[in-house]
Amino acid sequence: MINNQKIVSLIPLRGGSKSIPYKNIKEIAGKPLCYWALKAATGSKYIDEVWVSTDDKKIRDITLSFGLGVKVIDRPAELAEDTSFTESVMLHFAEHVGFDILNLIQATSPFTTSSDLDNALEQFMRDSNDSLLTGVLYKKFYWTPDGKPLNYDYLNRPRRQEFGGVINENGAFYLTKKEILKKNKNRLGGKIGIFLMPEEKAIDIDELADWPLAEKYLLEQLKVNEK
Repeated sequence: MINNQKIVSLIPLRGGSKSIPYKNIKEIAGKPLCYWALKAATGSKYIDEVWVSTDDKKIRDITLSFGLGVKVIDRPAELAEDTSFTESVMLHFAEHVGFDILNLIQATSPFTTSSDLDNALEQFMRDSNDSLLTGVLYKKFYWTPDGKPLNYDYLNRPRRQEFGGVINENGAFYLTKKEILKKNKNRLGGKIGIFLMPEEKAIDIDELADWPLAEKYLLEQLKVNEK
């Protein structure tokens, strides 16, 4: 809790991933993938409850076996299809669980730490945000496939130190006030904040090819945190 606001984390864990079967419980750095998001959330000094939304008994049992005090809400089958939107899962959750601020965490970004969550929540409150996303700043020039510059004037090419860059939404986690979620039926709305993260936290595990690099960075992060 922060400023008398009840904060609840939600980690959606669907069982039917096609790109990587049972991706959310596939082992990475010695633990099931979802463990890292759950560990970060349960280690936060501000988050009051941590929930998993799943349609799968195997995933349910594994998340409860960690002994982290996580709660599980059963996800209806119609919200666990390949075409289902995360917002529909969030809205279903909001109908059954009380909170003031919802913290959505994506298990496919295992680099999020408790400190990331706490720092983002402090920023969220300090800046009086209604919602917040995580992002990575890139000082790079981007073009469309049809040859048009997206974020700079090539006739007046800026020097790197003078270039503001662009922020990539890395999808690690989000913060949303309950009233904003219900009003917009979206994780973002109102006054939107951005919590910046380092470039190595931009990896989102979507395909099997993402796994080796993600594991490399995660193991490096764990070594640093042990010191």
